[in-house]
Amino acid sequence: MGWPRKWCQRTNQFKKCNAFEAHVIGGFIINNIDYPTLKKMVATIVASLPSFLLASSVAHSSSTSSLIFNKLRSSSRLRFSFAVAPLCSRRAKFMAHTLASANLGLTQPANIENPKIAFAAKEIDVGEWKGDMLAVGVTEKDMTKDENSKFQNSILKKLDRLLGGLLAEVSSEEDFTGKSGQSTVLRLPGLGSKRVGLIGLGQSASSPSAFRGLGEAVAAAAKTAQANSVAVVLASSEGLSNESKLGIASAIASGAVLGIHEDNRYKSESKKPQLKSLDILGLGTGPDLEKKLKYAEDVSSAIVFGRELVNSPANVLTPAALAEEASKIASSYSDVIFANILTAEQCKELKMGSYLGVAAASDNPPYFIHLCYKPLSGPIKAKLALVGKGLTFDSGGYNIKTGPGCSIDVMKIDMGGSAAVLGSAKALGQIKPPGVEVHFIVASCENMISGTGMRPGDILTASNGKTIEVNNTDAEGRLTLADALVYACNQGVEKIVDLATLTGACIVALGPSIAGVFTPSDELAKEVFEASEISGEKFWRMPLEESYWESMKSGVADMVNTGGRPGGAITAALFLKQFVDEKVQWMHIDLAGPVWNEKKRVATGFGVSTLVEWVLKNSS
Repeated sequence: MGWPRKWCQRTNQFKKCNAFEAHVIGGFIINNIDYPTLKKMVATIVASLPSFLLASSVAHSSSTSSLIFNKLRSSSRLRFSFAVAPLCSRRAKFMAHTLASANLGLTQPANIENPKIAFAAKEIDVGEWKGDMLAVGVTEKDMTKDENSKFQNSILKKLDRLLGGLLAEVSSEEDFTGKSGQSTVLRLPGLGSKRVGLIGLGQSASSPSAFRGLGEAVAAAAKTAQANSVAVVLASSEGLSNESKLGIASAIASGAVLGIHEDNRYKSESKKPQLKSLDILGLGTGPDLEKKLKYAEDVSSAIVFGRELVNSPANVLTPAALAEEASKIASSYSDVIFANILTAEQCKELKMGSYLGVAAASDNPPYFIHLCYKPLSGPIKAKLALVGKGLTFDSGGYNIKTGPGCSIDVMKIDMGGSAAVLGSAKALGQIKPPGVEVHFIVASCENMISGTGMRPGDILTASNGKTIEVNNTDAEGRLTLADALVYACNQGVEKIVDLATLTGACIVALGPSIAGVFTPSDELAKEVFEASEISGEKFWRMPLEESYWESMKSGVADMVNTGGRPGGAITAALFLKQFVDEKVQWMHIDLAGPVWNEKKRVATGFGVSTLVEWVLKNSS
């Protein structure tokens, strides 16, 4: 074995020395090896490299490995001995580390295909439907009985008659009153369905979230009953407009998809859900309803995608892996979405000092993700940007997260904003709305600790020239978003929505289920809140109190990156505002609370549905 003694940095080629010859393959030095063995090694390395990297490095080659092999054929046959050493370039370090970190802890997600439900809208008498389970959504009013303990609701009365009065009798014994969260599944003879399920909707049901909850409860009941075919019907659907019926059917379908989803990719054993088909009865039929059900499937699959991104641990979902997931979206919907993945060197050329300062401590290099959606045809009416915080892990840096409640063990969720952004890209790639151009931007990296990392007191220079004194390395998300927002404005967009798990202060203010909204634009606030009414996700507008900016001033730089504990979510939003062009309408969404379900210890996919609805509003 022997190492080459001369390396030409200018030409990126090795010079021959001491009768040895070396080749650069996939970021490694391959020295003293015969051609057949080398060919096998090339194939192995190429297969393991991220697809977006291969696409960028050999964009004009039909075959990556054949391109490399052709360059090697002219070499003389070498002795059957070899040595491998990583190159010193930044890109080579990335390639080497990608191969190594891909097996950190020997963990890889299982390739589990998410189950599909066949949806159908039918107008059929509930007593004639045949299948495994008929689920009836009932309010407390629907469960009202007369003096003879008989149902007054027409559908429940019909079912009870077909069942010989057993439905009323058993519901009383089970103390089922229709309260929200209640459900009971009964196996009673007399119907075409093997079981009848009663799902409580509370005092009334009118919101999308209530009917999405119905869909999730139906999915849970089907799982318990091991039902393959299920129908769902509302006990009271009289007087509903056609538009309301479309919205209700869509929400039920969405809830069912989300309800059967279990992220079992990291479990050694898992059971597949039984539910295969869901018929929605009594809410109409026709192409409009079918289109709405398809839309619900598209958005729900994107929410599941977002959930699984957040659920993935940091030893699997590195910045490079997140960039590859973005690249896969562009590849899947290449007719409307293209990808531009920037390396650290390219970000340096764009003077993204704020973002690169956060990334400097990690062995996993940063990747700046930019996807762009453009419709197949027609004029562009609106140009939008969705910017997501993409910290695949946040240790806090030198201000390391310590003590009770620091949540360092779940800091994989610190890329929840990017999951919402990439999830919406996936949904829009399927829906293909006309008239709107959308930029999806994520400055992805890790916030770690090392001798190369930023220190408290360091001063960073963002890409718009503003300087930032870092008085807390654990306020890193806003530093990455600063350069991402400048980049978004440079794309010529008219409106920007950024989403970030930015502050614990927002959880203190609004709890675990509501996202905080900060924007100086009443018009943009109106648009997003109208979208949230359809999605059922919860937002609350917070003040942008300009006088609080006093606490963000530095004695030696333009600003500090934190202003203390009081009003922490507000000062964080004011910090981001410094990096947005005044001509651009901008909104910051702090989703630190609702991005994660603490009880179930899983991600929620929060934000995807609202973002898609908002883009569609701008499309129309």
